[in-house]
Amino acid sequence: MIKYYNRKENKYETEKVAGEKYLNWSYSSPAGKGLVELLLKKKLFSKLYGFYCDTKTSSRKIKNFIKEFDIDMSKYDRSYNEYSSFNEFFIRSLKPGARKIDKNNNTLISPCDGKISAYENVNLNKIVQIKGFTYSLKELLQDDKTYNSYNEGTCLIFRLCPTDYHRFHFIDNGICGDTTKIKGHYYSVNPVALKNIKKLFCQNKREWSIFHSDNFGDAIYMEVGATCVGTIVQSYSNGCKVVKGEEKGYFKFGGSTVIILFKKNAVKIDEDLLNQSRLGFETSVLMGEKIGLK
Repeated sequence: MIKYYNRKENKYETEKVAGEKYLNWSYSSPAGKGLVELLLKKKLFSKLYGFYCDTKTSSRKIKNFIKEFDIDMSKYDRSYNEYSSFNEFFIRSLKPGARKIDKNNNTLISPCDGKISAYENVNLNKIVQIKGFTYSLKELLQDDKTYNSYNEGTCLIFRLCPTDYHRFHFIDNGICGDTTKIKGHYYSVNPVALKNIKKLFCQNKREWSIFHSDNFGDAIYMEVGATCVGTIVQSYSNGCKVVKGEEKGYFKFGGSTVIILFKKNAVKIDEDLLNQSRLGFETSVLMGEKIGLK
């Protein structure tokens, strides 16, 4: 059971998890852990499942998926029967205006829909994955130069579950640099897996770039793949000016993660998000929602 904080309702809620029993078995039992290491973390498994999700046959799953997880399709640009495959549905686009984007230059917005964990004054050698598990930024980036600039900065981790809108957007006006791609495994990013796999983010496939934000300085923008996420698609153009809320890219099928790191004193994250993270709870946010100030 995964509890998270609903900041709009000021209460805790229980997340509906796709394949919850399977996840608990896979990452908690000896047999399940063996299967994960033997097959599920491998690229081939995610690639094959991704191939299935691109087929016409997979579209039969869409209607029941929407019903089981109460997805509000009125916010999206097509009805459920207009998608030719499950992957096409999974990377669905919002209708214009479906998410309110705070355009104030001093306001930091969420880049995506998901559950956020927020940490200030980050020790580069002990970034929090989940209570008891940490990793270093150097391991995460596999870069000897970039990571040093972010000591005592701010780290935001956005977890997208399979039921979420799976496109990610720019947090500010600015210019985004080239993408660095790092090969890795395909562990689930569900909290069940995070509690059982040390340095999971450092083991999974991931991509990162430097976003030269107009109002928050240079930020590291990273996307982390997961089980069945065989593809991370970057839809922005390297070196071109982008505007706040513009799409940066999207994940194909599966849960996935966006990590953003800011330099020291670049941003002040909303206190309710920091407090819930200190208590060990994620907070639900929507793309475009205010999460901090300059």
